[in-house]
Amino acid sequence: MLPTCDVAPPPPGLRLIAIGASAGGVEALGTVLRALPATCGAAVVVVLHLAPGRSSQLPQLYAARCALPLREAQDKEPLQGGTVYFAPPDYHLQIEPDGCFSLSQEEPVYFSRPSIDVLLETAAYAYRRAMLAIILTGASADGAAGLARVRQLGGAAWVQDPQRASCGIMPAAALKRAGADRVLDLPQMAASLALLGDGEHK
Repeated sequence: MLPTCDVAPPPPGLRLIAIGASAGGVEALGTVLRALPATCGAAVVVVLHLAPGRSSQLPQLYAARCALPLREAQDKEPLQGGTVYFAPPDYHLQIEPDGCFSLSQEEPVYFSRPSIDVLLETAAYAYRRAMLAIILTGASADGAAGLARVRQLGGAAWVQDPQRASCGIMPAAALKRAGADRVLDLPQMAASLALLGDGEHK
């Protein structure tokens, strides 16, 4: 396993931060989203595994803790910098080459829809070196293949330290399949994201 890294700024030129989480992810996301400064110019897209048939209240849940506007992603909606988007329940969330979202109800991946892999793989082709993918706590291997594609196409990859995650299965699978540029615990990840400014997307 890669060693846990110290706090350092995210890579320059970011236009997209894509985050995947599953079991234990509600709390972990609270830490990560709270750290994002109002000057963050990158779009932030989140996939959190939710039970199908449930309405998502994630934007409302995190609104008081996040300096950026939050909303559920809509089909054909263009991504805007400085905004946090959540994948809607029971839909795969994809990013098209033109920088717009698309939703699909294709088969679940690792029993999950939305799938982290689907988001990361499509985002990797759309954003390439201008994206950062983050894998947080979870109990499946969803996200590992997508993270490998992100790294293959030049994007950056951060993974939560499996030994300090609420559920280390997903970050461990991501590290085994794709490796990472940085392995961080939640306080380190939050401190690093707090260094984002309004120039990182230029």
